[in-house]
Amino acid sequence: MPLNLLTWLLAFSPVIIVLVLMLGLRWGGSKAGAIAWFVAVLVAFFFFGANLRLIAYTQAKAILLSLDVLYIIWTALLLYHIADESGTVRMIGTMLPALTPDRTMQGLLLGWLFASFLQGMGGFGVPVAVSAPLLVGLGFSPVQAVLMSCIGHGWAVNFGSLATSFQTLLAVTNLPGTLLGPPSAVLLGISALPCGLIVAFIGGGWQGVRRTFPAVLLLSVVMGLTQYGLVVARVWTLGATGAALVGLVVGFALTRLPAYRQTNGQSLTSQVDENGRRRSLPVAFSAYAILVVLAFGINLIEPLRAFLDRFQFTLQFPELRTALGWVNPAEAGRKIDLLGHPGAVLFYSSLLAALIYQRAGYFRPGAWKRILTPVLRGAVNSSLGIVAMVGMAVIMSNTGMTNLLAEGLSRNFGAEFYPLVAPFLGALGAFITGSNNNSNVLFALLQMRTAELLKLSVPLILAAQTAGGSLGSIMAPAKVIVGCSTVGLGDNESVVMRPILFYGLLPVAGVALLTVLFLWLGVWS
Repeated sequence: MPLNLLTWLLAFSPVIIVLVLMLGLRWGGSKAGAIAWFVAVLVAFFFFGANLRLIAYTQAKAILLSLDVLYIIWTALLLYHIADESGTVRMIGTMLPALTPDRTMQGLLLGWLFASFLQGMGGFGVPVAVSAPLLVGLGFSPVQAVLMSCIGHGWAVNFGSLATSFQTLLAVTNLPGTLLGPPSAVLLGISALPCGLIVAFIGGGWQGVRRTFPAVLLLSVVMGLTQYGLVVARVWTLGATGAALVGLVVGFALTRLPAYRQTNGQSLTSQVDENGRRRSLPVAFSAYAILVVLAFGINLIEPLRAFLDRFQFTLQFPELRTALGWVNPAEAGRKIDLLGHPGAVLFYSSLLAALIYQRAGYFRPGAWKRILTPVLRGAVNSSLGIVAMVGMAVIMSNTGMTNLLAEGLSRNFGAEFYPLVAPFLGALGAFITGSNNNSNVLFALLQMRTAELLKLSVPLILAAQTAGGSLGSIMAPAKVIVGCSTVGLGDNESVVMRPILFYGLLPVAGVALLTVLFLWLGVWS
């Protein structure tokens, strides 16, 4: 289809619908997603040459992608409610104040450092699904909890999940990691600072930012340098994991400083519940200890990983072509690792933790009814929203609508302004698809060719693409729905969308300015 303003606006219309309904009219994700999906189908059919066969196959692809996300939502809810029934969430709510009475530091430990660590291990919505309800348990509002856990891990997305998004960038562009790794690590390492400061502001306001700024600055430098060192050493698969782990160690050490340290003398090894029974913190935290051990083991023990990878589910899709000539080659759909998926890891952790809590006497009669009822209630609306949003994204991608959006942006900016646009283009791809990985699939080649035509640094522009996609993924409606589903905001995601767009665009703008600065300095030219 020829590119003009009308076709560009038609391609953008499903996204506009989502923004208007969720931000302007405050609709929930499931309703807004359903309307946007319907608009995407109509536009694809009447203006972009999609036929019924293509639409049917794209929705089958979307269901596979949705199952990949829903696997996490349902099992994360299960783990949380098992931990809540055992009293673990309440214990966290009293333990962190015992470790540090500073509310902003508590928010940073869970919403920034722990969420980033979870992103390094598994990603795909796990950081938000696990961290947000724990923040609520500490007394933060549900909106604060989702915002903090979403924003906090944005810098860790690209090199998280064993650097899945970065590996995709290398595969799509056919460029070496030694060329693209350093600029990507620098842009995202520096982005850790605004992510931490925004979490501090959401959790404690300007006073909290002033009080914790030295800690946030130190932690950002430590994590940024650690990630950069791992990437330069070609161990980018552990870039975010290693950086966040070092950040957690340093963060807990900082709580011993006079400004943040324990002041109330509470025990950090055991606590007494409301019935006067002493509960062991190591036993209570076993759910999350198991989660960490299993995630590391499954990702890093190659024979175990290879065994679990044998059990996968996918579907093969034929070549799909629109009447206007947009071609989707024959391919396998999303592969779902039935036994090695992050959702499976959450499920194993849930069962093992439930067994430990049961034997320790932490469950009262009727526990499983109290666990499963909110799991079902919280997951249903969120599941509908995820299916609708993913369905919209896939049909836009498979009919050339998403590519047309990117082409329109890249054509209308010259060499002077395109570096400012590049990270926002990556963020747009991640916002639409819910994934930095998918954003790199869609836009990496376009960004590379545009950089070549404009005689800009290809490594730096591609680093801006994946950094923008990493930070943009935290604003995706699909990810917001995941977080809201775990804190009781199901079908009320609009209260989170407006502030998350505002806060989320700030670090993306920072990446844009850094890209211009590095081009001016001639770095990675």
